[in-house]
Amino acid sequence: MHKYFKKQEFACRCGCGQSDVADELLTVLVDVREHFGKPVIINSANRCPTHNKNVGGAKNSMHLKGIAADIRVSGVSPVEVHKYLTEKYPHSYGIGKYNTFTHIDVRDYKARW
Repeated sequence: MHKYFKKQEFACRCGCGQSDVADELLTVLVDVREHFGKPVIINSANRCPTHNKNVGGAKNSMHLKGIAADIRVSGVSPVEVHKYLTEKYPHSYGIGKYNTFTHIDVRDYKARW
């Protein structure tokens, strides 16, 4: 798939096999990896409807569409990752800051939380 990522990293965690990933999302994740120079760990990417419901995901979650990932960067705080993404993409994408990870999705409009 790519030198930094394997397809199975994007697979639904329930084991159903759903593992689509949008090229645009992969491009953003590669950018994050190269900017920080550290591995990007995918906590959650694809979700089938059942798994999304089980983890309390939003009804229309971007994870259902293969265009979202919850990530951690080794040795970098979620605050720093969120700051980088919001500065790099000030007018686009969905970017959310959580205590232990950062959410990024490549929706076609800007959303922040």
